Amino acid sequence: MRIIQIRKNIFLGRDLDRSDNASERWRTMLLVAFGQKKMFQNPIPAFLHLAIYAAFVVTQIELIEILIDGVSGYHRIFMPYLGGFYTFLISFIEILSVLAFVATFAFLARRNMLKVPRLVKSELNGWPKLDANLILIFEIVLISFIFMMNGADEVLYNMGLAHANGVDGQTGSYGFAISQYVGPALFGGMSEAGLIIVERVGWWGHIMMVFLFLNYLPYSKHFHVVLAFPNVYYSNLEEKGRFTNMESVTNEVKLMLDPSAVAHADPSEGSAAPQRFGAKDVQDLTWKNLLDAYSCTECGRCSDACPANQTGKLLSPRKIMMDTRDRIEEVGKNIKKHGADYDDGKSLFGSYITDEEIWACTTCNACVQECPVNIDPLDIIMELRRYSVMEESKMPSELTGMLTNIENNGAPWQFSQASRLNWKDEN
Repeated sequence: MRIIQIRKNIFLGRDLDRSDNASERWRTMLLVAFGQKKMFQNPIPAFLHLAIYAAFVVTQIELIEILIDGVSGYHRIFMPYLGGFYTFLISFIEILSVLAFVATFAFLARRNMLKVPRLVKSELNGWPKLDANLILIFEIVLISFIFMMNGADEVLYNMGLAHANGVDGQTGSYGFAISQYVGPALFGGMSEAGLIIVERVGWWGHIMMVFLFLNYLPYSKHFHVVLAFPNVYYSNLEEKGRFTNMESVTNEVKLMLDPSAVAHADPSEGSAAPQRFGAKDVQDLTWKNLLDAYSCTECGRCSDACPANQTGKLLSPRKIMMDTRDRIEEVGKNIKKHGADYDDGKSLFGSYITDEEIWACTTCNACVQECPVNIDPLDIIMELRRYSVMEESKMPSELTGMLTNIENNGAPWQFSQASRLNWKDEN
């Protein structure tokens, strides 16, 4: 139900066609989302993230076996069919799990002890900080259950008491890379009954943590593990710095500049007049903007690269995305409770994001460049600016003179077109 609600919330946004250039989109998704290409601009956190990411992907193999074991009543059902490769596979999973275990503690330390600046900003106070810590704690507990299961099972096998499929009564060792040492060290002195309890607690704990994680995921910023792939696939493939024009406004300008077009214009043709210039609330943004908001993992790389943010301005691209997501959630709940026409008197622009924030942006695209999953905060900022200028006639005083000059002189300077070349006559 939660996933269905998120989908409904995303499609509150305006329509946008991103079905072009499928081959380039697949390539971008494989490199950026699956291959983690942009993460490696900063090697240390990239390696730590890769350890958790790889462990998450590869351990799904062991999870499949656990699920089949639970349904069939067997234990380690793949073992007799895979032979030595099974030992290699579980050993590989264990090594990745250890790396993920270390990386998880490193991430906890970065947030709570080292207090890396981009991870302790004010927008992360409250639930965002708790959410980030919870998922890391879940990871530690999950890995601990894996080694409880494998370690106790290893000791049982050494005693000829393992109940794995095809090894009943055998003695020796599974030979798993980590648990063949960890198991005897931690559980070597326990009785058979105690070992079975530890092994069962590990098995059930593992699968219960997986189910808990899956149910928690749609309520967490970590839903990006699912949304990152479609979000990158539907990335804007245009060159950075190329802004969109409103089709209806462009058509009107073309008609004004082309008298013959005016004479033959058919009001039934062309795009309908927009309900609003720019964006005041989330429904005025595109569905891709809203997908961006749900895909944000609040890592802060965008804000860390933002020159406005680094010079003390109020703007934080991460906050823009978090505010957008919070507003989508609020609007979605209002629609569900009161109907589509309900107006709560709030809006994204004004209630969540201020004038000072959007006009602090230099439109340099640093935030877009840095985002590991190609989120585009700048597009939202520009739509909010467009609304502010075109609907509310509000802009910083520094821009008023420039826009007046453009309107009157066709250029930002206070010179008429006829006077532009006078400088060449000055000697």
